[in-house]
Amino acid sequence: MQQDKVHRLADSVGPARESRTQPGARIAVVVPCLNEAAAIAKVVADFRAALPTAEVYVFDNASTDDTGVVAAAAGATVRREPRPGKGHVVRRMFADVDADVYVMVDGDDTYDASAAPAMVEMLLSERLDMVVGARDDLSEETSRAGHEFGNVLITGFLNRVFGGRFDDTLSGYRVMSRRFVKTFPCLSDGFEIETEMAVHIVTLALPFAEVRTSYGARPAGSASKLRTFRDGSRILRTMINLLRQEKPALFFSAIGVGLALLALVLAWPLGVTYWHTGLVPRIPTAVLCTGLMISALLTFCCGVILDSTQRGRVEVRRLAYLNWRAPE
Repeated sequence: MQQDKVHRLADSVGPARESRTQPGARIAVVVPCLNEAAAIAKVVADFRAALPTAEVYVFDNASTDDTGVVAAAAGATVRREPRPGKGHVVRRMFADVDADVYVMVDGDDTYDASAAPAMVEMLLSERLDMVVGARDDLSEETSRAGHEFGNVLITGFLNRVFGGRFDDTLSGYRVMSRRFVKTFPCLSDGFEIETEMAVHIVTLALPFAEVRTSYGARPAGSASKLRTFRDGSRILRTMINLLRQEKPALFFSAIGVGLALLALVLAWPLGVTYWHTGLVPRIPTAVLCTGLMISALLTFCCGVILDSTQRGRVEVRRLAYLNWRAPE
């Protein structure tokens, strides 16, 4: 398997085992959270136990409860991001925290901390840029049906359109290399940040892997911040915008084909009438069809031009990525 296209979906990740990573590898556990006072202490304790040498950072996204106080008491370094939205928090985390390996996990105590050492070891030993903890055992107790359906829909769309090979695009459990973190533009504001990460990985053909990790229910007193329709629509809108930005030829060609087909459908009765009578009785419709066909051609040309520009942007991002050393 080529190094730049590594993808592995392991059967499972068992309990923490002795790490063979280099002693000098700096590991940071970064936890974005909002109103997770009921769960954050256990999350911090579990990851400090699983990765004893790691520094745990809790980024409090303007919580109205005691999340920051509880996290600090549990031994975490607490930072605050006042702008609401997970994307804002991730952008702040990636900018402020300096490490060789980043373990990002939600603060709701639904992800298995004991899987972290094996995921870190996989990242370092195989020189990957990301290891995604694909959630296993999803059920009504751990995930609403709408969330699971949305995840399948978005993951399928990303795999088919962008050529990805993900099984769980929206997982909040990820281990990432320094070179990925420091070269990821991070433009999203909310829960669509995971989708942006996946598209970035696929577009630059970065080495990544997925492993199965257990996924549990939230503890009592903790509530999900994800709204199925609101956040699902934002994620789909982000996918469309990323399609326009990353694959402009496909995006604008599809619009051009739609306009051309509409022009042909409207022009068909005019053509039949002209064939039998030699007359064009509906001049406004003929003008409309001509305008639609011209618009289709212009849209197609825009796609070709923007595609050339996008290739240059990808080359620049790839060169920036190559300036950083591979995980060791």
